[in-house]
Amino acid sequence: MATAVLALQGAFVEHEGRLAELGEKSLELRSAEDLARPFDRLVLPGGESTVQGRLLRREGMLEPLARLVADGMPVLATCAGLILLAARIEDGVEDGRDRSGVRPARHLGTLDVTVVRNAYGRQLGSFHTRGAVAGVGDDVPMTFIRAPYVAEVGPGAEELARVDGRVVAVRQGAQLAVAFHPELDRDLRIHEALLAL
Repeated sequence: MATAVLALQGAFVEHEGRLAELGEKSLELRSAEDLARPFDRLVLPGGESTVQGRLLRREGMLEPLARLVADGMPVLATCAGLILLAARIEDGVEDGRDRSGVRPARHLGTLDVTVVRNAYGRQLGSFHTRGAVAGVGDDVPMTFIRAPYVAEVGPGAEELARVDGRVVAVRQGAQLAVAFHPELDRDLRIHEALLAL
C-alpha cells in the first residue's frame, strides 16, 4: 500500500522524500476525503502542533485518525507529531516565561506520555546531536527545533532515547514518536523503523 503523511502544515515534504529513498509510496492527507484512500502507515510531521490540531479538527480528520492509531496503525510522529499523539501536554518555557500546569488532552491522545511543549525555547535554542535509539541503533543524528521532550512515560509506553537526561524518543505498540526531526538528516533508520512496524 502506501504511507500517509499528514500534509496540513510542517515538514511533510521532507518525510515524503525520505520514504521515497526507501522505495515507499506516500500520499498526502489534507482533508477527510483523503482518509478514504488506501494506506497502512502514517507520518505526523514536525511543525506547529497547535495549528495542526486546529486544522485536523476543522477538516474532520482528528477523530478518524485517532481511531486508526488506537486500532494499531503504525505511526511515526516527529516533534509536533509527538505532541499530537501525547495523552498529556504541558507548556514549556516560551519567550522566557515559565508556564505551568498540565493541559487536558487536545489532540489524538493515543500515546501514554506527558510532553512539555517548546521545551528548548525559541528557534535559537535549536541544536543537533547524535545518540543511541533503542531498536534503531547507535549514533543516530538528532536535529531539535523548538522541540518538546517527554516529561513522563506512562506504563503503556517505553522510553527509547534520552538527550541530556530528557526522554526524546518513545514507543507504544505501533506508535513511534521522537522529539527531533529525522527527516532533516540523511540517516534513514528512523523511517526504516516505521516501515518495520
